[in-house]
Amino acid sequence: MNVFLGLGIAGIVLLALSLIFDGILEGLFGGVLDGLFDGLLSLPVIAGFMSMFGFGGAIMLGTTGLGAGAATGVGVAAGVAAGWLAWKFSRALMRDQTDATPRGTDLVGTAGSVVTAIPADGYGEVLLRLGGQPVKLAAKSAVPVARGAEVWVEASLSSTSVTVRPVER
Repeated sequence: MNVFLGLGIAGIVLLALSLIFDGILEGLFGGVLDGLFDGLLSLPVIAGFMSMFGFGGAIMLGTTGLGAGAATGVGVAAGVAAGWLAWKFSRALMRDQTDATPRGTDLVGTAGSVVTAIPADGYGEVLLRLGGQPVKLAAKSAVPVARGAEVWVEASLSSTSVTVRPVER
């Protein structure tokens, strides 16, 4: 019983350590294992197997009188199931892709409003939306644009400034 509980506790400790050291087993052999086991030798998978093997065996041994052989068999089955689930979940999380990071060039063609009046060939400020978030940028225009006017972005000059033109309706 103590051996099974020890393995279960060691698996939980290894799982906690995997938050810090995940990927170390794949990297130990200089990339030789890359793609060979497709993440099956990752620390979360091994920790899931080890903890469920230990705790599953301890539960089987403590609740029935079948002996260490049956407890080992149940522990291995529970460990394989937990390891497989950890492997599937980690693969699903690794495939999760986020949207592309918005760039200044994504502003070209968007509408905004003037916050600080823009003099002819001078700079003012405009409020635009980038990735759904309001962004205040320096703006330059060939013609003067009054505060509150609606403008279109013609070009992105830098990460903090754009060229705009007034919207004519």
